[in-house]
Amino acid sequence: MEKLLDNFDKLCLDDNLISIKEKILNNKRLGFEEAEIIMNTRDLNSLGLLAKYKKFSKDGKKIYFVVNRHINPTNICAISCKFCAFGQKKKSPDAYEMTIDHILSLLDEELKEIHIVGGLHPDWKFDKYLEIIREVSNAMPSAHIKAFTAVEIDWFSQISGFKVEKVISDLMEAGVDALPGGGAEVFAPEVRKKICSPKTTGDSWLSIHRAAHKLGLPSNATILYGHLESKYDVIDHLDKLRNLQDETSGFFAFIPVLFQPFNTRLKHIKPFPFSYDLKVHSLARLYLDNFPHIKAYWITLGEKAAQVTFHYGVSDADGTIISEKIIHDAGAKSEIGHTRDFFVNMIKDSGYVPVERDALYNELKIYD
Repeated sequence: MEKLLDNFDKLCLDDNLISIKEKILNNKRLGFEEAEIIMNTRDLNSLGLLAKYKKFSKDGKKIYFVVNRHINPTNICAISCKFCAFGQKKKSPDAYEMTIDHILSLLDEELKEIHIVGGLHPDWKFDKYLEIIREVSNAMPSAHIKAFTAVEIDWFSQISGFKVEKVISDLMEAGVDALPGGGAEVFAPEVRKKICSPKTTGDSWLSIHRAAHKLGLPSNATILYGHLESKYDVIDHLDKLRNLQDETSGFFAFIPVLFQPFNTRLKHIKPFPFSYDLKVHSLARLYLDNFPHIKAYWITLGEKAAQVTFHYGVSDADGTIISEKIIHDAGAKSEIGHTRDFFVNMIKDSGYVPVERDALYNELKIYD
């Protein structure tokens, strides 16, 4: 592993990265200053080597993936965020509500993870959401259920009158095994006001995940990037997550989610260069030293770009997903889902070892 950085000083085109290399080799934590250097560097090759070194030190040549499915029970939502093209009003011709039978018809025995998120339905009671989890859990006892963002949990607390802790406990009792990381968007309050002002605040998102971790429910974390945020906002977001992970150790993975503007009210925003994606993923791996995994969300990146991020600190290729709707409603150009064989070949073709996992990162099969 050390050979990755053998000739780093000679080949590096950005002297500022050399001091970061020394910190990484000595297992010292990066600060805001180093994070700014990473976000400003033009030497992407050297940055990739640093991120790859950190990734290799954690899990070697393994890249994980999961056979999973996304289920979105309804797109009817009580709030409207500028960055979102998924949520609809009740009277919209595109609004839908899935029945329990419809949801159960989407399940099969191959699934190791079932990912359930949706709109904040103005009429559904909390019991409705609990029923969905119970029915899915009864139908698929061997699969893990990753369900409901912090935004949804905040909504459940409002409509039920229960404290967040009770909402989470009830979800766990019904069969939820982990929380997804959605709804974090970007924690910077001023940016949040511009892209998702009706949504749960960044501080509330963090407090809900803190509560979940303390109750023994693990989760993921995300950032929505590539819109109105500054580089400082990205660093601040990661810093808040790192601090919470220091406190709880409850996060499995961090997932950078590239903003898709095409069908949203922010469609005027011009795409960021791909170099920015690589910096965000590399920074995530180098700065979030206490996160086990950094995930490439191929739905937003696209499959080929996701492959490139494997060389920039990523250790997880996400999953088969089968039928993704939320991001594709916003105009994502990737496929809506893939097969197990696709991920095995995609990872092998990148020079890494595919490892099929479950939602809790237990290794199920190594394709060596």
